Amino acid sequence: MMIPIRCFSCGALISNKWEKFARRVKNGEIPKKVLDELDVRRYCCRRMILSNVDIVEEVLKYHEEAQKRRQNR
Repeated sequence: MMIPIRCFSCGALISNKWEKFARRVKNGEIPKKVLDELDVRRYCCRRMILSNVDIVEEVLKYHEEAQKRRQNR
């Protein structure tokens, strides 16, 4: 889904770094290097970014299918 705005453990702002991180890693950069350059130093914050799974597209498929079923009733 969407990345949390703040780290669950320390409360640091992390959502503003997600888009840059995802784009750079998708382009082939090493996640460790990207996190260091984005100044994400705490391991709790790094965990929040590294463990985030962007599944919005997958969820939308089920939502659209449910809407079609409701319309066909």
